[in-house]
Formats: sequence, structure tokens, C-alpha cells
Amino acid sequence: MTAVEPSPSLEILVREQNGFSIWTGPPFEKGEPATKLLNVACKSAVFSEDGSRLMVIKPEGGVSVFDCKTYKEIKSIHVPELLGASLSPRGTYVQTFQKASVPQEKNVNLWKVDTAVSVYSLSLKHMSKSTWPAISFSSDETVACRLATNEVQYFDPSDFSKGFVSRLRVPGVAAVQLSKLPSSHIATYVPESKGLPASIQIYAYGSDASNQPLARRSFFRCSTVQFYWNYGSTGLLAVAQSDVDKTNQSYYGESKLNYLTTDGAHEGLVPLRKDGPIHDVQWSNSGLEFAVVYGCLCLAGFGNLPGDMTFWDCKAKKLLGTAKAEWSVTYEWSPNGCYFMTASTAPRRQVDNGMRIFHHNGALLFQKTFDKLFQADWKPESADRFGEIAELGESIASLKIEDAKSQGQGSKSSKGAPKATSVNPPQKPAAYRPPHAKQAAVAKVELFGGLPSQELSKNALKNKKKREKQREKKAEGSSADS
Repeated sequence: MTAVEPSPSLEILVREQNGFSIWTGPPFEKGEPATKLLNVACKSAVFSEDGSRLMVIKPEGGVSVFDCKTYKEIKSIHVPELLGASLSPRGTYVQTFQKASVPQEKNVNLWKVDTAVSVYSLSLKHMSKSTWPAISFSSDETVACRLATNEVQYFDPSDFSKGFVSRLRVPGVAAVQLSKLPSSHIATYVPESKGLPASIQIYAYGSDASNQPLARRSFFRCSTVQFYWNYGSTGLLAVAQSDVDKTNQSYYGESKLNYLTTDGAHEGLVPLRKDGPIHDVQWSNSGLEFAVVYGCLCLAGFGNLPGDMTFWDCKAKKLLGTAKAEWSVTYEWSPNGCYFMTASTAPRRQVDNGMRIFHHNGALLFQKTFDKLFQADWKPESADRFGEIAELGESIASLKIEDAKSQGQGSKSSKGAPKATSVNPPQKPAAYRPPHAKQAAVAKVELFGGLPSQELSKNALKNKKKREKQREKKAEGSSADS
């Protein structure tokens, strides 16, 4: 019998003013995380996609790469006038962008981490979401490509000295994204031009210029596109965003969700129940289903919003619990899906910095405040390295959600305000509520449970009046009989 490999332990990166530290993740032995690495000076830090290496930008300039098994430095690369850096998915390469001293200077370098040698360089005027990193890798680093004028150039990741080894001609192409695993396809976006609609195409990797796209979707009113490949590289979600909403329903423009499959079986819009902006899209690890948050509703949120959260069992479609994480800036599930971490970080928030870790059912496990917290991240691990978590449902009853604390964290003004009841109805007329706000209240009831306070008051008053009338009729009837 083959030995079952134990699941990896969870780890957390925490970055404060004086540098970053590595903590052990839950479950905690004494209710607190232990420190594996303490206060390494840096300006920023990021894990590779597979969690094997950690890239750190130093305060004095330059980049260091650490081995995440030992947290010892592998190599340090000095780059003057460094403006940005990116680590390849498996930590084999570091890509740096520095300020150009003369026009057309090759200010982007691709460094082999193990040797700290530049293996490729190119010129880039500006960093943006569509142009950085300048060289993109597939998750397994078997494919590398870069966006050039009217084409996509492919490289051999094992030997960049060859230059690009093939190209894909796509006139007007403005953005590309390689599929995850397997690295078999690439998505391209061409904006509107001269009356022609914008378009999204899917090509098989290695296709030459004469090949036709495997799938294509065209549309007008599009400024930018965000790609979301599924795990398995069979489906692509593309959020098309325009700066202006011609229906005037959203201040933030108009967005549409498109779905394309690599076999060309589906090329169209994802049908949504209502209009409104698309806030987030995420694929499940199986690659067979996805979730969309959309609509002109504000049920809960982070930042300056209350931060109400609900936790669901996706298979059973069952509500597991609720929690609150006000002022949060970042949020992330642990790699094993057992814990959820939120953080209130600078520079977005200069006060009340801190982090919280919740169980999968919303029960608060750990929280800590900081004078200044800049980053809190789980170390990435493949979900395949963890077992099934179905048995976690059996322990839900034994975990107690700290309702008292969450209820006691309301605003000061709400604590002293009298509650409206059927005996003490509000004296002032109710404020105007637009139709979409009423719909939001109904949707909030569906998600969080309970009844809207205003509806409860109206119904209670109506029932009270009915009961009073019934009593009056009974009293009149009894007096007539006597």
C-alpha cells in the first residue's frame, strides 16, 4: 500500500512597518500562532503561485527570493531604480521593471532565480494591468508569452536565449491570458475600432497565424475585459466593462458576463436574473461551476461598510453561520477551505488595522490588532494536497459563534437609540426608500435570515389594529346579548 502523504501545514505572511513575519496557521496549539520567521525588512512580499518560493522587494532596492521550506534566502538581485517586480508561478524566474534612463532602453529583465542571471530583456514604456507582467507564464511554466503589436509571441521557458519561437497574429490585440492547467489555450481581447465591435477569442496554444479561433464572442460598449479561466482549461469567463451605462442604472458603467468554451459549444452571455454591475466572479476548484456577485444591491461589504458575512455549504446549499468583519480591506479562504481570514490594512485604512480568522461556519477563531498592518496572506498550497472536508459539517454543532461580541460592535449612535416596536412606533415619517433599496432588504432577508425592521413594524401595527377591532366587536356583541 502506498503511504498517504500528510496534508501540509498552513502558514500566514504578516507584513508590518518594520518588515514581514511568517506565522504558523491554524489550528493553533495554544490559541496563538507561532512565529517561524520574524521581521525581515521589506517594501513588499509575495508568494509564488505554488507557494514554493517568496519574493521580497528590499527597502534599499533590489529583490530577494526565499525558499518557503526553510525560509532561507536563495538569491538576491540588485536592480537600481526598481519600480516593480513579478515572480513566475513556480518561482523559477523574477521579472523586474526599472525606470528607463534613455528612450528605448531595455528596462524589463527576466532573471533566472537560481543563478541571478538575466536571460531576457525588453523595453516597456508603462506598467498597467494589460502589460504587466510583460512576460506571462502558464501555471506549470511550460508556456511563456508576451503581448506585442498585433501579435502574441511565444517563448521556450527552458531557453529564453532563442527569443520568441512562434507567434500568433491577432490585429489590434490589447490583452491576453494563458489558461491555467493544462496550459493548452490562450484568450485574446481586441477593443472596438472604426465601427467594428470588440471581440474575445480563444486559440489553441501553438496555433499559427492561419488558424481560426476555436471560440469567438463580439460585442459593443466595452472599455476593458477581465479573463477568468477555469481549472481544466475548458471554459473561459470574460467580464466586459464599459465606462458609461446608457441605461443610467449604474454610476460605475455597464458590465456583462460572457462565457466561452474551448470546444466552441458555447459563445454567449451568462443569463443573470437582474441588470447591474458585476462585482466578482470565481471558479470552483473543480472547474465545473462558478459563482457571480452582481446587481445594484449592497447586501454587505468591506472597507467602510458593515462587513456582514454568511457562510454556506455549497453542496447542501445550507447556511452554516454568519459573522461580521467591519473595515476589512482584504479577505481570503485558507488553502484547505477550513478557515477564512479578513484584514484591515494600510494605506487604505490608517486606523483600526487588524486581522481576523474565522472557522468555515463563521465562528471567530483568532483576532489581533496592529498599529500598522500592510499585508496578511495565506501561503498558497494546491487544494489537491488536502483531503475532503465533509467531516467538518459534523463539528458545526460543537462550535459556538460569538454572537455577543458581534452584537456589541455596533455604532455608538445605534446603542443609545430606542428600538421601534408595536407599542412605541416611530413618530417621524419613514424616509423615502427607492425600489432597488426595498429589493435589497428582501434579498438581505433571504441571505441573512430574519425580517426587515420596517416591515415587522407595519405588520405588527396592522395586526394590533385587527385585534382591537375584533375585541370591540366581541364587546358590542356581548352587551347586546345581555
